[in-house]
Amino acid sequence: MSPSFQLSCLDAALAMANAAGRVLSEGAFRRHDSENKSSTTDLVTRFDRAAEEVICAAIRSRFPDHRILAEESGAHGEDHAAPRWIIDPLDGTTNFAHGLPLFSVSIACEWEGQVRVGVVHAPALGWTFSAALGHGAHRNGVPISVSQTDSIERALLVTGFPYDRKTSRENNFAQFLTLKRRAQGIRRLGSAALDLSLVAAGSLDGYWEMKLKPWDIAAGLLIAREAGAIHSDWQGRPVELARGEVLCANPRLHSELLGVLSSVEHGVLPL
Repeated sequence: MSPSFQLSCLDAALAMANAAGRVLSEGAFRRHDSENKSSTTDLVTRFDRAAEEVICAAIRSRFPDHRILAEESGAHGEDHAAPRWIIDPLDGTTNFAHGLPLFSVSIACEWEGQVRVGVVHAPALGWTFSAALGHGAHRNGVPISVSQTDSIERALLVTGFPYDRKTSRENNFAQFLTLKRRAQGIRRLGSAALDLSLVAAGSLDGYWEMKLKPWDIAAGLLIAREAGAIHSDWQGRPVELARGEVLCANPRLHSELLGVLSSVEHGVLPL
């Protein structure tokens, strides 16, 4: 992917995110009927599907040879050498369905196994986070960078919990309690893409979560990295989008958080 084509994809992602955001804005700040997918905590609304169709139609029109991986409709395209768009049309569906404005559109473009473009658009908040590989990260066009917080005791952290937390011992509860006792504060916003973007902007100092999907994190991880964050899994290995275990923090804090997460046994708490 040439630099010019990469920036062309960024421009396209920004346009698609804004178009999807307009769809979501029609339903913001009010409650909506939803359907259960894998569980009662895994929801979908008609707005998820409508926003995804807007994005997918734009990709098919502008980049007909590209592949797509979308949360609601799955994988499209056969050419594994072609760039792949990774889409979450509504990250934070539970928030959206309850009228809470903490939700986002997440769009990433990956080529040769590397995410090159990422956009996270939070229409109800008026924020658009963006990054292209090697070109830094921005919010509403203004460069952003991670915080300088250097200890857990001074850190504001953010996390989330997997959809199967009611039935699985692999549930992040022990990690949450361990860090809750030490951190200045911990938030649970309900949108992984927004969590990562706010680490990039320096509003949050670190983020960890498990059992995420590629569309939850692909765009946000690039934005955070381009803003100066370090990310890994909970053992310090590179993040695998398909596995979805993530720790992302500023460089001063990452190793300390990694030490905590790697020392806490998964699932030590009873259900």
